[in-house]
Formats: sequence, structure tokens, C-alpha cells
Amino acid sequence: MSVSALLSVTTALAIVVRIIANPLSNVFQKQLTAQAAHPLFITTTTFGFLSLLCLIFSLPLHLLSLSPAFWTIMLTVGLLSAAGNALLVKALQLGDLSVLGPINAYKSVVSIILGIALLGEVPGWLGIAGVLCIIAGSYFVLDAGATGQWSWALLHQPEIRYRLAALVCTATEAVFIKKAVLLSSPTIAFVFWCTLGFIVSLLWVAVALRHQWRQQLALVATHRRTYLLLFLSVGLMQLSTNFAFEGIQVGYALALFQLSAVLSVLFGYRFFQETHIRRKLLGAFIMVAGAVLITLAP
Repeated sequence: MSVSALLSVTTALAIVVRIIANPLSNVFQKQLTAQAAHPLFITTTTFGFLSLLCLIFSLPLHLLSLSPAFWTIMLTVGLLSAAGNALLVKALQLGDLSVLGPINAYKSVVSIILGIALLGEVPGWLGIAGVLCIIAGSYFVLDAGATGQWSWALLHQPEIRYRLAALVCTATEAVFIKKAVLLSSPTIAFVFWCTLGFIVSLLWVAVALRHQWRQQLALVATHRRTYLLLFLSVGLMQLSTNFAFEGIQVGYALALFQLSAVLSVLFGYRFFQETHIRRKLLGAFIMVAGAVLITLAP
């Protein structure tokens, strides 16, 4: 098999793993917040566990050969990742997975805006059509179908605001991760995504949760199975994301990842008995169609 063919297979497999792992990690995050686990502590323990696993791979990484630009990029990634993950878990604590999961499709829109602003990449008509589909699909997902009225008041809902803020952080983070992967490798970028994310989150916990950490550690012991499943799903999600970025443009990868919107709706129904699933599924499929159109754009 040629190198290009192997890269294509690896990229396709990475995209499939990412589509499944992302909504699964959201399920475990929401389950833990329902047991009084703090979103910031969940984020920190996830980074911490993955950092311990990464110690196995850290010795042969040739750290001295990495450029100064790589370290600057990864420090930015660490800050964005810690903030984005904490905001995401907080949103899941407050809102429905079947709503908040499909909202992630807006990441394709954000990536296009960033592409225009930072890279001068202006979308063609297919890209614009995809954006319109994502916006149209969100009408059904954001509980508008129940009342027949869409309102900017939706943005006053704290879970929506947290999710959109997390989306901006992670969409921006994706651009920097792509640069880090190009300067190193998917594995090296993953190792420092974990370790720098852990350092930033730990400092945050030391300030914000200094009086709660014992209680939160007790919850880790009580719900260790759910925590372990979360650690593994998040690790698979990010590692597969890095390998996908190695073989495909960031905007296209982010668009394809939105196929997980359908799983988010189904998982919300299966694990949390969330309602209006048919309407949300319709919206998710419309948003997925928009993501596919963005992928097909030249």
C-alpha cells in the first residue's frame, strides 16, 4: 500500500473514531455532573490521567528538536483546551445533550470565519449553502420547533452561552492543533495537549476549588468506572482528531466530525430520557447535510 493510500485509510478511520468517541465522552461528562462532580475538576482529572499515560511515550519524542514556534502554539492550545473543555462540561451540566451536541455543528461556521480572517480562505457557494443548512437545522434543535418561534432570547439560556463559548475556544484550538501537528506529529501534539492542558487546569483548580478538592476526589473513587470511560473516550477523541488533521484540512475535518450530531441526539434519548427527539433528529440531519456541503466546497 502506498503512503498516500495508507494516509487516506488512517484519516478515514480517525474520523470514524472521532465521530463515535465525542458524543460518548459527552455522555460520561453529563453523568458525572449529575453526581455533583464539578466541571473544572472533571476536566482536570481527564487531562491528568491522560498525562500519566503519555509518560510512556514521552521519552522518545526528541523534545529538543521541536521548534520554538511549536511550544508557543501548544501553550495557546493548552489554554484554549482547558477553557473549552471546562465550559463544555458546564454546559452539559445545565442542558440537554440532544441540544448541546448538535450545536457543535456551528464549529464548521466558526472555522470558515476564522479561515476568512486568518487565512484569506473565502468559501464558495457550496460552503455558504452548508452554513445556511446548519443555521436552519439549529431552528429545530434549539427547541424552536416546539413553539414555532425562534428568539434571540435563546442566547440568554446559560447552557447555550456556555456551549457557544466552548465552541469558539475549541474551533480556534483546532487551527492551532493543526499547526502543531504539521510541526511535529499527531502523537507529539497529543502528548502536549494532555500535559499542558493538565497544568493549566490544575492551576485553575488550585484557585477555584481549593476548598472542594477532597470532596471531588471522593467522587472520583465512587464513580471510578465512569471516570475511566471518560478518560478513554476523551483520549481516543483527541488522538483521532490529530490524525484526521494530519490528512485533511481543518475546516473539512470539523465539518465531517458533525456527523456525531445524530449520535448526540440518540444518546440524549437513551441515557437521559430527553424529549422532542424526532424534531431534534430532523434538525441534526439538516445540520449534518450542511456540514457535508461545506466538505464538498472547493
